[in-house]
Amino acid sequence: MKMQGSYPTIPVLDQRQGSLKIPPTAGAHAPGLVKDGLNRPLRDLRISVTDRCNFRCSYCMPKEVFDKDYAYLPHSALLSFEEITRIAKEFVGLGVQKIRLTGGEPLLRKNLELLITQLAALRTTEGAPLDITLTTNGSLLARKAQALKAAGLQRVTVSLDGLDDAVFKKMNDVDFPVADVLAGIKAAQDAGLGPIKVNMVVKRGTNDHEILPMARHFRGTGVVLRFIEYMDVGATNGWRMDEVVPSAEVIARLRSEMPLVALEACAPGETAQRWGYADAQGQFDPALGEVGVISSVTQAFCTDCNRARLSTEGQLYLCLFASQGYDLRSLVRHPEGMVDDRALGDAISAIWQGRSDRYSLLRATLPPEAQGTGARRVEMSYIGG
Repeated sequence: MKMQGSYPTIPVLDQRQGSLKIPPTAGAHAPGLVKDGLNRPLRDLRISVTDRCNFRCSYCMPKEVFDKDYAYLPHSALLSFEEITRIAKEFVGLGVQKIRLTGGEPLLRKNLELLITQLAALRTTEGAPLDITLTTNGSLLARKAQALKAAGLQRVTVSLDGLDDAVFKKMNDVDFPVADVLAGIKAAQDAGLGPIKVNMVVKRGTNDHEILPMARHFRGTGVVLRFIEYMDVGATNGWRMDEVVPSAEVIARLRSEMPLVALEACAPGETAQRWGYADAQGQFDPALGEVGVISSVTQAFCTDCNRARLSTEGQLYLCLFASQGYDLRSLVRHPEGMVDDRALGDAISAIWQGRSDRYSLLRATLPPEAQGTGARRVEMSYIGG
């Protein structure tokens, strides 16, 4: 175990050991929409395609843990594109309408466009195309945007934690410049990968002074800027509650300069609260656009959570704050012959129907000094955000 400041850091490799037992599947596979133990449907699948990243952001993959000696997964352990598509097809049959590709940094996965082409051929239970999107740090987006669009990707979300080069380089810890990320965003817009969202993780004392400059920059550009509360994901980032900037404070800072009006959610289970920039009459002006806040710490959204997460080696996680997943790779690589599609769908259905995860709601009942402590959790870099 290494130490980051005064906080213990635990190698992610330790967290890959062991899986939860897949529940009995008899009669589990109902056609169409499946719901969990809290009556939440399965609508959103997030797929991590690599555990590698070329950034070393302190809140996600701190250099103290993910150094040159860190043991990443071998390529043979990763799900192939065909395996990912096969698993995704069963999720779609149970109600999934949206697939988000994540990482690590997903654009580091070689020939990712081939996977996107395969996923784009899938259809929802209503016969509609899937909503296929991708989250990226933007470092490779300028050179890949056109090919991603041609393959069938519809939208991208770009992580950018500030416009000040010194602040951003300190946060990504690899001296990567803001200008190159902005170039990637521009290339994505030109390619038609929109509407583009930009996610900014806000950490008090580190980049919270960048809230207004970021809003000024993206206001009126067609890019939706979203501010995310610094989360207690995993065990490597030394999370503290006093470094969280509550979304209510973010909105107050924005309103000190820019009039805002609350907007309705776009879809059930949406994580972001939407705010539109107002015109001189106090009405939402679509030309000015909108911002969002994701209150993952101060306002839990477990009640409507409809997301499942598939790790790059085929572990199914039912919560961003989970400590263990279900091994779906063992089903598609069964030593005595892989299971058929019906059995795979039955297993996924049974897992989801047994789900009762609501970590953020439970955390909210704890005293502040106890929040963020307790059982070790999987790292965001392993299953994506």
